[in-house]
Amino acid sequence: MVNDTIAAVITAMGASSVGIIRLSGPEAVDIGAKIYHGKKDLRLVDSHTIHYGKVVNPIDGKVVDEVLMMVMRGPRSFTGEDIIEIQCHGGTVVIQKILNLVLAQGARLAEVGEYSKRAFLNGKMDLSQAEAIMDIVGAKTERSLDLALTQLQGGLSAKIGETRAQLLELIAFIQADIDYPDDDIERLTEDEQQQRVQGMIDQIESILQTAQKGQIIRDGLKVAIIGKPNVGKSSLMNALLGQNRAIVTDIPGTTRDVIEEYVNLNGIPLKIVDTAGIRQTDNLVEQIGVEKARAFLKAADLVLYVYEPLLGLNEEDQDILKLIKPDQPVVFLQNKMDLPMEEQKKAEALTIINDSPAIAISAMNHQGIDKLEKWIIDMFFDGQLDISQEVMVTNARHITILEQSIAHLVAVSQGIDQGITNDFLVIDCQSAWEKLGFITGDTVEEDLLDQIFSQFCLGK
Repeated sequence: MVNDTIAAVITAMGASSVGIIRLSGPEAVDIGAKIYHGKKDLRLVDSHTIHYGKVVNPIDGKVVDEVLMMVMRGPRSFTGEDIIEIQCHGGTVVIQKILNLVLAQGARLAEVGEYSKRAFLNGKMDLSQAEAIMDIVGAKTERSLDLALTQLQGGLSAKIGETRAQLLELIAFIQADIDYPDDDIERLTEDEQQQRVQGMIDQIESILQTAQKGQIIRDGLKVAIIGKPNVGKSSLMNALLGQNRAIVTDIPGTTRDVIEEYVNLNGIPLKIVDTAGIRQTDNLVEQIGVEKARAFLKAADLVLYVYEPLLGLNEEDQDILKLIKPDQPVVFLQNKMDLPMEEQKKAEALTIINDSPAIAISAMNHQGIDKLEKWIIDMFFDGQLDISQEVMVTNARHITILEQSIAHLVAVSQGIDQGITNDFLVIDCQSAWEKLGFITGDTVEEDLLDQIFSQFCLGK
């Protein structure tokens, strides 16, 4: 248990109807009582109760604001400590005045993520659950929220805990064999050891197989709309967003900058980027836009290449296509299909280009957009988006740890095949066990904790 009391504004700064200041620590209730004027003494009230009153400056007796004081005594609180939450009016000035009063009574300003860190240190949640809090805050769709809630409720922790328990049991068998080689104790044969190790490898790999889907649902797909000027890229972005976000004209080179927006595609957040048409130009502003388009193209998870099928793919298109990396998924979008076109040319336009799908669309009339959305779901999710019962790994830190754990277990498996002694096998077993503990926080080090919680926002 930490000995000092922290305070911070836990609502977004700016004018609003309500603002909340949270205190947590051994002196939280006493500090709250010093600045509160109401019918009851906060130090004597029951836990998990709310009290109306006024915040008063104890030095000059001036009323600062009318408030609601919420009292939650540890360990039945988010941090496991005594907590006071002051709900006041949401003006910036009044919030800051109350926070200053709290700090003047002996609290200190909380560090970023310190409430969640204290909750972890006090055993209210494990590390993966604490990290899920920021995923909830940053959720862009209902599916990403559901995924974060599953992790907050301990879904990933349970799977990791199961594997760690199995590892610990294996370590115990191996260590007993090392310590008591001549005693008549239960021992595992090499086949039994191998079977257990392979089972744990399979368990971790099954979690890792969810990583791509999990990260897409959590962070979204970076989608670059690429093509020559005036082929309808901005119209496509507007169609995907369902609003006129980008300026659309018949003048080539209208888009001079990169326009970014998020769109919810059946629960998948897509970061759609409308780029400047890539071409040679003498206009300095347009040149900057073209360079930005090239840079984003390199980082894109998916490329939507827009062109006019009536004009076909000419040398200028081929030069742009050379910028796309070989492993980048590409969809060719044959835009302006609402314009008159000979049936033969239209049929030719619907062929597959360079082994990539070609979808006929009219961005202006929203034709074919549903086919594009279905293709994205089929490609990245095999057509299945039901994640309600699935535990997915979404955190890059977790993915790295799982990969390292598998590497240690593979080393154990190979060691068994090669007849390596238990003294060496147990080292990799213990390393795998410790690595998995980095996910839940059971074996995590202080500097890593500081690094993780420093990514949280103030008040969390």
